[in-house]
Amino acid sequence: MPEPLAERMRPRDLGDYIGQQHLVGEGAVLRRMIESGRISSFILWGPPGVGKTTLAQIIAHKLETPFYTLSAVTSGVKDVRDVIEKASKGRFFNAASPILFIDEIHRFSKSQQDSLLGAVEKGVVTLIGATTENPSFEVIRPLLSRCQLYVLKPLEKDDLLQLLHRAVEKDVVLSKRNIRLEQTGAILRYSGGDARKLLNILELVVEADDADEVVVTDAMVEDRLQQNPLAYDKDGEMHYDIISAFIKSIRGSDPDAALYWMARMIEGGEDPQFIARRMVISAAEDIGLANPNALLLANAAFDAVMKIGWPEGRIPLAETAVYLATSPKSNSAYLGIDSALALVRQTGNLPVPLHLRNAPTKLMKDLGYSDGYKYAHDYPGHFVVQQFMPDLLQNSRLWHAQHSTAEEKLYQNMIRCWGERFKE
Repeated sequence: MPEPLAERMRPRDLGDYIGQQHLVGEGAVLRRMIESGRISSFILWGPPGVGKTTLAQIIAHKLETPFYTLSAVTSGVKDVRDVIEKASKGRFFNAASPILFIDEIHRFSKSQQDSLLGAVEKGVVTLIGATTENPSFEVIRPLLSRCQLYVLKPLEKDDLLQLLHRAVEKDVVLSKRNIRLEQTGAILRYSGGDARKLLNILELVVEADDADEVVVTDAMVEDRLQQNPLAYDKDGEMHYDIISAFIKSIRGSDPDAALYWMARMIEGGEDPQFIARRMVISAAEDIGLANPNALLLANAAFDAVMKIGWPEGRIPLAETAVYLATSPKSNSAYLGIDSALALVRQTGNLPVPLHLRNAPTKLMKDLGYSDGYKYAHDYPGHFVVQQFMPDLLQNSRLWHAQHSTAEEKLYQNMIRCWGERFKE
């Protein structure tokens, strides 16, 4: 039985490697390093199926150095130490260090990563790690500081088409079949920039058709796969990237982009409650006092989604996303509470002024608790000047108005009450 198509098509040298020209193109950093015959430890970060493992294997072949591989899913600290011991014994004087390739290095525990530090620092092994997750979150800082980080990009449409045609024309199995790529939209869409998935889909479609001529069409691919091509890993990098793009589109007052990123999340199978929760946060953080109704609507949308479910829940979510994006923006309350928290951490537990303290007993009254407190409703305009901050902080300012139409009214009221204290 032949190897899977994706394995048969794995490039053996840089001349056949598709994509990542910013790293391996003429004059690019990794190509220069490979051509020099010496490489330093590095981590390859990118989505699945863009050539991380292939690139590591090409480097090992080109440098003609021992190549050890470990999977973070199945290997423990003992496996790491065994490989390091083999590498140190098999290394010749002045020869290039053996390469240790660790796939899915983000799954290594802290102790597993710690066990690599000494060998990487002393040059016993050259580490090449591959990860689909952000290394700054998943790789310990001492190890990350000893490695270069190279980011691999999803394969472009032209890269994927080149790979498709190469497979049909040059693969030892497919080249013997009469295969015609009449339509490629669906197969590209389902692959999502993943070369391995692309070749797996092609192989599945071709093997399911025993006709003399196999004509690949979008309808055929969709019929054979019967799955959602836009689904993504809810614990993965794309989950955080898309919600980040959604919130930033709201903050940036672009309702079209907000709807687009919401649609991406809906089609990807995101939890509607997650989308609703993030809009509640955005309403308070980004719109704030510029339009206090935004928080009310976001909360109402959250409740509506809980009550009516899916798919109708998309309608109040979309209504709220557009409302938030088109609302005026203010983060004055958000900045104000952060300033207050910083001040509290800096100054500690300062005493509450006596006139602000509660006095439920005679003893407390005799000690001066609540003495001198002025009840605001007893004064014209329901306001009277008095001190509300601790003695050491009585002149501190924490909230600064940002002068949107709604917030300007609040600011002018503070000017009427406090005069110079609030003028900016």
